Amino acid sequence: MASEPAVRARLQRAGQEHLLRFCAELAPGQRAALLAELGALEPEALREHCRRAAAACAHPPGPPPDLAARLRPLPPECVGSASRCDPETRLLWEEEGFRQIALNKVAVLLLAGGQGTRLGVTYPKGMYQVGLPSQKSLYQLQAERIQRVEQLAGERHGTRCTIPWYIMTSEFTLGPTATFFQEHDFFHRDPNNVIMFEQRMLPAVSFDGRAILEQKDKVAMAPDGNGGLYCALSDHQILEDMERRGVEFVHVYCVDNILVRLADPVFIGFCVLRGADCGAKVVEKAYPEEPVGVVCQVDGVPQVVEYSEVSPETAQLRGPDGHLLYSLGNICNHFFTRGFLQMVSSEFEPLLKPHVAVKKVPYVDEEGNPVKPIKPNGIKMEKFVFDVFPFAKSFVAFEVSREEEFSPLKNAASDARDNPAVTRRALLMQHYRWALQAGAHFLDACGARLPELPSLPDGTEPPAICEISPLVSYAGEGLEMYLQGREFRSPFILDENQARALQA
Repeated sequence: MASEPAVRARLQRAGQEHLLRFCAELAPGQRAALLAELGALEPEALREHCRRAAAACAHPPGPPPDLAARLRPLPPECVGSASRCDPETRLLWEEEGFRQIALNKVAVLLLAGGQGTRLGVTYPKGMYQVGLPSQKSLYQLQAERIQRVEQLAGERHGTRCTIPWYIMTSEFTLGPTATFFQEHDFFHRDPNNVIMFEQRMLPAVSFDGRAILEQKDKVAMAPDGNGGLYCALSDHQILEDMERRGVEFVHVYCVDNILVRLADPVFIGFCVLRGADCGAKVVEKAYPEEPVGVVCQVDGVPQVVEYSEVSPETAQLRGPDGHLLYSLGNICNHFFTRGFLQMVSSEFEPLLKPHVAVKKVPYVDEEGNPVKPIKPNGIKMEKFVFDVFPFAKSFVAFEVSREEEFSPLKNAASDARDNPAVTRRALLMQHYRWALQAGAHFLDACGARLPELPSLPDGTEPPAICEISPLVSYAGEGLEMYLQGREFRSPFILDENQARALQA
């Protein structure tokens, strides 16, 4: 372990010696923990991190003055659509995706480093239950979708196949996530095919460029953003593990989307047949000011431009067809080849520029008293997973239906948007639509048939509660054998047991 004089000398080189100001007051165990934490920080990297954080925060917010002139929509040849393509083309993409899954060439990678703080909980967001009749968590829904798509690919190609599930956690989420998976028997997945690894942590920085001391014996640390993926892949030899398993294509997604289609064969097949090394699923923006990043081109290269960087005038622009010119909303749902990830991790990661997040960071004052600030007082520097798009040799975007594939869980019930009720309703509405399409009919409490309303305004509850297990249907397929011409009372859960009973 590094000695106090050695750590102090390193901090002096970094201009951050204040982090040891309470060292003499600490008990031996606390002092040892603090010295170990500080000793792991490289002085030059720490100095540069704090300098860049303060400098970036000093920049005025809003669109760069010349951005509008450099902005262009993606060329049409780089964009595909799940809904606007002809059925034969979609089947071709889907078959190619299933073929790659059956060959064990596809992995999924979950970005799960964030806590559920905005939801009002202290545990990882993936453990959250939005209140489905089955009481399944986000993690369970995702595990079951992987199992179902493996089954579908295996049935098509007469083989058994495996989709490895890589889960990037943070210091805050690794322990609880690992315990949760163990308590739930890894949702019946082979633990050897569930690979958890940890992203790096970075010190939070005050507006004057000083790393923040959260407690007398602990620096305020935060995950380095979902773009920390590329360092973490190298830190934990994840790409080497993928190579040993024969993985060539990786579907990367964010934990909070309750409708996410893991290892989506249509998306994977589209990207593979287009020869893409990097791809992004997108949804059409609901309205010009919607707070989602836009997938477009800047100076001729693909990029995600944050909504705060797009001027209101640019956001309102429309093309000849009447659609928004910059309509491709980013949903943190990406395709990468393993070769592209290797190139980014080995060559391009140092070129990624961190983004500023101004936050309320707990700290200790000069007397050592803990303070919970009531307004933002610190800077957390993050990299974003999509920051690598400009390095792609062949980039594509793939537009999908929002109502079928995107409903993120971000906020507590008190917020009007992206809260548990909204995401629960999105999933149950989807399942209700699937059931109607498969020929099901629903009855009210008196036994009368409910009206069949497959399309309802946002915020409207479905006429009947119907939850379909991902183990029964991945994307609405195969439901006719259970539901065609039958009547069901609400609430109705179609799980594996119910499916067997309906087939009997």
